[in-house]
Amino acid sequence: MLKQRVITAIVLLALLLPALFAASPWPFAVLTLLLIGAAGWEWGRLNNAGAGLAVAMGVLLALAGAAALALGWTLVPPAWLWWPVALAWVAGGALALRGGPAAWPALPLALRRVLGLLMLWVAWLAIAHARSIGINFILSVFCLVWVADIAAYFGGRALGKRKLAPSISPGKSWEGAFSGMAGVIVLAFVWRWVDASQPVDAPSLYSRMAASWGVAGMLAGSLLLGAMSVVGDLFESLVKRAAGAKDSSNLLPGHGGVLDRVDALLPVFPIAIALATS
Repeated sequence: MLKQRVITAIVLLALLLPALFAASPWPFAVLTLLLIGAAGWEWGRLNNAGAGLAVAMGVLLALAGAAALALGWTLVPPAWLWWPVALAWVAGGALALRGGPAAWPALPLALRRVLGLLMLWVAWLAIAHARSIGINFILSVFCLVWVADIAAYFGGRALGKRKLAPSISPGKSWEGAFSGMAGVIVLAFVWRWVDASQPVDAPSLYSRMAASWGVAGMLAGSLLLGAMSVVGDLFESLVKRAAGAKDSSNLLPGHGGVLDRVDALLPVFPIAIALATS
């Protein structure tokens, strides 16, 4: 299993890193669109779509992304889009987690499928737009999610006693979540120092939030994004539990599916764009 995980990670990095650091944002946008199309297929499978319908959902999602590319939305997206999506994630995520795995199948099947495709499309658009803003910016958002997850893991192992969401993800604890938030705050200050002391191609998420909202706003925004990374992770776990699935698919040997790897990014990137471009 470890060997599979390492090989898959190396292959993904070999594809993603050249696309990320290419002179144009297009290669990264196209590659991530292919991945998000695969996630659309996985979402269909998790929500009772047959083989043909699940493939059609993935293709439809990829075509919707291609249309956004053709319209130039990855460079200049609709300005009104981000805040409604951010509010929908905060409110909808809270309601979904409160209802738990038992409440998810009670929603109309068509609604669940459409919500998932919209969620994935907006997240991809936010990721592609973040790359067009700059490599320093997109890396600062990715690292927020990774630091929150890593700090939560080690904090939970060392201190975890109170379960965060036992019916959804029994391994997560409140102590781990608070450790993740602490890691995010440290990252924000460190990255602002990097912005000020090193040549970068664009201001990071943290510098942009500080410029728009002040240092207190930067801290509040960082904490919100750290919390929403947990919401994204728990939401996908909730959907998998409702479907009786351990992983979203086996597309990534040793890692599960695409959704398993991007779940925390889904709410974070649209909210980050909203906070950074206000």
